Amino acid sequence: MGTVMSESLLAGGADLTVWNRTAAKTKPLVDKGAKAVPAITGLTDADIVFVMVSASQDLIDVVTGEGGLLSADRTPSVIVDCSTVSAEASSEVRAACRAAGVDFLASPISGNPHMVADGMGAIVASGPRETYDRVLPYLQLIAPTVVHAGPEEQSRLVKICHNLMLGMITQALVEVTTLAEKGGVPRGAFIDFLNGSVLGSTFIKHKGRALVERDYTPTFNNKMLRKDFDLGLGAARHLEVPMPVSSMVHQLIQTAIGHGFAEEDYAALFEVEARAAGMRSGDDSTR
Repeated sequence: MGTVMSESLLAGGADLTVWNRTAAKTKPLVDKGAKAVPAITGLTDADIVFVMVSASQDLIDVVTGEGGLLSADRTPSVIVDCSTVSAEASSEVRAACRAAGVDFLASPISGNPHMVADGMGAIVASGPRETYDRVLPYLQLIAPTVVHAGPEEQSRLVKICHNLMLGMITQALVEVTTLAEKGGVPRGAFIDFLNGSVLGSTFIKHKGRALVERDYTPTFNNKMLRKDFDLGLGAARHLEVPMPVSSMVHQLIQTAIGHGFAEEDYAALFEVEARAAGMRSGDDSTR
């Protein structure tokens, strides 16, 4: 995702310097005009630094850890984090940035890399309004939809709610697809019908195709989705919000991981449902 975001910034004319813990991953960006630095502290000459990492602790480490962004003699004016992390980690990093005189904007992005590259990403941001207004032109280079949700960590909750809904919609899709297929309806025909109905959407189109092909090449794997459900259900407990459907889907994601689909795309929830329905794994006779 960080590569796709960087490509969008370069295409928009931004003067871009990049760093990755795996240095080889920066080469495609260097070939397109970016400058690569060997250490993350090399980014601090920039006024605005974007961060994209996989987990809460990664964000804490790259910003506040030894050799992190705040450890350099010069610090950036603004740090913009586009990862999906917990509100607690985001708040910790925000406090550290504030103490260092650095503005912090939590700006998680929605959409897999292919969709973001095709101009279908969405960003929800939270932090001081003046910081948001300053960074907005760059966010708009990355995604056509950019929304300001509040002054602190509200964007983290929005993104987690979004990913909870991804899991719930996917589980609903695999259930009805399995029912139709076991009743003799070709998977492709059923998905085509859904896409042409009021229920059709970009999401159903993409995930439906994955079900038809039983192609679970990961855009977002089950381990990552489980992490987001952990965060979402934790927020629900804190806010005393019942989440019966999310809780059930959480266990089905865990079941998919137990069946060996941890690193596969979460569309592999279809395999759990198909097995539970007594359908032979890999049986494409009704495609």
